[in-house]
Amino acid sequence: MAAEASPPSEQGAPIETAGISQPVENAAINGERADAPASDRRRSALWPALGLVTLPIIALDQASKYWIVEHLQQLEMITIVPHWLDLTYTLNPGAAFSLFANLPTSLRTAFLAAISGFAIIVLTILLIRSRSVSVQTIALAMILGGAAGNLADRIVRGRVVDFIYVHYYRLSYPVFNLADSAITIGVGVILLGMLTDKGPQASANYPRERNEPRD
Repeated sequence: MAAEASPPSEQGAPIETAGISQPVENAAINGERADAPASDRRRSALWPALGLVTLPIIALDQASKYWIVEHLQQLEMITIVPHWLDLTYTLNPGAAFSLFANLPTSLRTAFLAAISGFAIIVLTILLIRSRSVSVQTIALAMILGGAAGNLADRIVRGRVVDFIYVHYYRLSYPVFNLADSAITIGVGVILLGMLTDKGPQASANYPRERNEPRD
């Protein structure tokens, strides 16, 4: 007696299941939730980063510079920690930590404006493309806040107000401000993340079929 054939619906079920599960597996491998709404997948970290990090840095930077300008004369010093930390008032025509201060005025102004504008555009694009707030996006937002703070200073005053003077007796560090600190910390966090990043898990991108036993 001939064996009974399986119903067509039962034979087609594995094929349909495989066809449906393939996009789901691919989405999981790519780090996306298959059931996530399209609005969640398009969500950007720009506005949280701006509101929680960038704008507060700009506000603190500008407020601190305003206080220095209103209460100190140029090159006047207020000792905070003797032989270690002073507040002073200097005008820096260069970039962070007085970089490029010795360039001709016209060349320096155009060069620094171009660098600041390019950096702000790139950082904004990177934040828009980030889907969630992370350590990296916070670092980018810090750099953005520092760059915008110094650029605003340059537009309003023509030069950047620096006032934090770290030194040990005659050994001294270039005078800087809060915007410079935000840039330095943000760059440091990104570099540290690059050095400690182990990359994506190999098992996530490894072909699933290679883990299956062969006949």
